This record gives sequence, structure tokens and C-alpha cells, in this order.
Amino acid sequence: MANEEECRGALDRISQRLAEVDGDRLAEHIVERTISCRITDLRLAYLTRIHAGGLDPFELTDAPEDAQVRLTVASDDLVALAHDELNPAKAWASGRLKIEASFLDLLRLRKLL
Repeated sequence: MANEEECRGALDRISQRLAEVDGDRLAEHIVERTISCRITDLRLAYLTRIHAGGLDPFELTDAPEDAQVRLTVASDDLVALAHDELNPAKAWASGRLKIEASFLDLLRLRKLL
């Protein structure tokens, strides 16, 4: 099981990778949304906002259910996703990554992954 610091590092790594995406491509597929990431085994949740400029910093939250896009993942899987050791589509298909979002938001996310 990864610890809180490793998960925080994984979220920061994901933010950095998104910042490397071409600005025009990002603007084409992104609409402003709040995103939460629940880490089940640590009982932690983080909240951020995605927009054409990227991701805002992740902040701890007590209300992950209020986000428009909600991710749920175990700590080890989050770290593996951040380090490209786990494919997001395979993680989702196997139930290791749960995503709750509108259909249109799911399509937009798929284009970025």
C-alpha cells in the first residue's frame, strides 16, 4: 500500500503530464470541471479543477461526491497510473479505477488518455 506522500506525488506527476499536453489540444477537449480522486485504502480524497490551462493544485477534501468528475482508486494503482505502469483504460475495464462522470465528460477524458 502506497502512503499519502506517494499518492500526493502521483497526483502531482499526473498534473505535470497534463501540463505538457499541447495547449490547443487541451483547449479542444477540456471544459472546466471539478475532479475528485478518492483513494480508498487510505480513506483520503483530493479535489482539483481542470480547465483549458491545465489542473489546479490538488487539495484534500471531505466532500469528493460534490465534484463533477469522480475518480476512485487504490493507492498502489494511483501510483502505478502516474508512472505509466498501469493503463487507465485497462484499470477502468478491470474495476481498479472507477470513474463517475457524464457521458460527454467520459468521452473528453478518453481523448486525453
